[in-house]
Amino acid sequence: MSGSWGTELWDQFDHLEKHTSAGIDFLEKYSKFVRERAEIELNYSKQLRNLAKKFHPKKSREDDSRYTWCLAFVATLQQLNLVAGQKEELAEDLNQQVVSELNKYIQDLKAERKTHFQDGRRAQQHVESSWKLLETSKRRFERNCKEAERAQHVFDRMELDHKTDGDKARHNSQQKQQAAEEAKKEYMLSLNQFNQDQHQHYHTLVPVIYQRIQDMEERRIQRVGDAMRATADAERKTLPGLSCCLEAMMDAAESVQPSKDTLHVVELFKSGFDPPGDVQFEDYSATMRRSISESSYLDNRVEGFSRRRLWPFIRKTKLLTLLSSPRQPPPPPPTSPSPGGDSPLSPTLPPREPITHRFNDLMTSGSKTRKQCLRSLKRGLSLKLGAGPSDCSHLPPDQRWKKLENRVNHIKQEMQREREQRDALLKMKEVYERSPQMGDACTLDPRLEEVNISIQKLEEELHKNQLWLAETDKHLTTLRRQSGGCVSATPGGSNSSCSLKHLNSPASRESPDGSYTEPPSAEMHFKCSDFDEDFDEDDVLPPIGSCRSLYAFQGQNEGTLSMVEGELLSVVEEDKGDGWTRVRRNLEEEGYVPTSYIKVFLEPSAKGFVQTSRLV
Repeated sequence: MSGSWGTELWDQFDHLEKHTSAGIDFLEKYSKFVRERAEIELNYSKQLRNLAKKFHPKKSREDDSRYTWCLAFVATLQQLNLVAGQKEELAEDLNQQVVSELNKYIQDLKAERKTHFQDGRRAQQHVESSWKLLETSKRRFERNCKEAERAQHVFDRMELDHKTDGDKARHNSQQKQQAAEEAKKEYMLSLNQFNQDQHQHYHTLVPVIYQRIQDMEERRIQRVGDAMRATADAERKTLPGLSCCLEAMMDAAESVQPSKDTLHVVELFKSGFDPPGDVQFEDYSATMRRSISESSYLDNRVEGFSRRRLWPFIRKTKLLTLLSSPRQPPPPPPTSPSPGGDSPLSPTLPPREPITHRFNDLMTSGSKTRKQCLRSLKRGLSLKLGAGPSDCSHLPPDQRWKKLENRVNHIKQEMQREREQRDALLKMKEVYERSPQMGDACTLDPRLEEVNISIQKLEEELHKNQLWLAETDKHLTTLRRQSGGCVSATPGGSNSSCSLKHLNSPASRESPDGSYTEPPSAEMHFKCSDFDEDFDEDDVLPPIGSCRSLYAFQGQNEGTLSMVEGELLSVVEEDKGDGWTRVRRNLEEEGYVPTSYIKVFLEPSAKGFVQTSRLV
């Protein structure tokens, strides 16, 4: 069997038409399959990126980033992002190299198939029309023959009867015979033409047309195999990248070092204090009464323990008292820029809503609004109670040095960002001055002034912290000399110093009469770590606008912020009806100022958020 459609399937035109149509339908189905496969890979990559973003360590827990297990987890998340990138690349290759090419080929294939089957139908129609002509000439020849035979029979009968109409009958018979001869010739010609057309159709046209259809079908089948091969090849190209990501994940897992992490915990939380010494025997058999110092020691220890232990369990009344703005009404604005002059009476402020009512409104609000307001409450609590002195003098020398060093590095980074922003504004201003049609250069002056003020404040803050750091270095150097080399080589070393132990030991905190006293900074130090665990967001509350001070203000009360005339500040929280507005300078300088002393410029995009979060 030759296997040629032209010779083997010469009479299966309709079946070939259905078969080729089904083949094109399969191509479209496979193209849809690959497209949906690409969509699955793309959605999977998006889910991987969202998962990595969701579990990425928060900025509020920077201490964890120093541990090897946290670094390994971060590296794993980074490799997971790379895996997502490989999946995105696979989806893009499937869409471009397979789906797009298949769709284009399907359109061309449909047009080619339509052309071939149109040619086949025209050839079949030509044969059918030739057959119809043959049938017509055949019937005419048959009819003429019968008429000629009938006319001859009439003539023969008249000739036998010797009738006078014989000539007419003979003439009619001759005409009928002549018409029959012409119909015979026409029938012969039609028959020869049909035979030629039929032979040409089945031995020339049909094999050629069917061979073209067969070639088209073979190309379609080959294209299906090529598409499957391209799909597998696109996925195989991503395997090296995925293998590298998996190897990097394995390396990250191998980099976890438990001993190094535990030593880092020592370095991070080491205070340098000596454990308490042995309790001396007290001879109650003697008539001597217990000294005042011993009672003071015990009382102070119990009081200090209760103070440190019970602060997370402060009741609502105490908590709301700590979170409220300054209790006294704000001072009226002065009549002149000088704050020392006489000032008129400030307008009567509306009575403040009881804080308990606002707390109840907070508890009954939606979860999103409640979360925003609780963040505001937490920052207000941190502002009221503080986190220790700004010079970190409440910390042991080692911890103080680390804290100040981190703060200096952070300030330097902030200064670098502010300077880059200033340079960009200056370049933009220069461009505006050269090309006024691009913008007004004067509109950049307020922003430049604000950036310069911010840089000046950062320089002052940097100088102050550098002085404190130098003082700590000097103190540590003095302790090294006194200890005779017992101190570690660096302030952040893992070995504690003998001088620090002596300095921070319980004996060094005894008063001249022998009583034990807590350091003053220890009583004022307040840790909000337990309160912070409820929030994963950054501790910096986003500003909702800016303001300019109209008068100078000296913040002498707790929670207030001093400012000079004409200073630019960021507005963190609007006035809630008590006459105070919460503002921020730079870094951690934040507090309340009288609303009548400033001019507020709220950002349009922040007004809606302010309205929804004004519950406390």
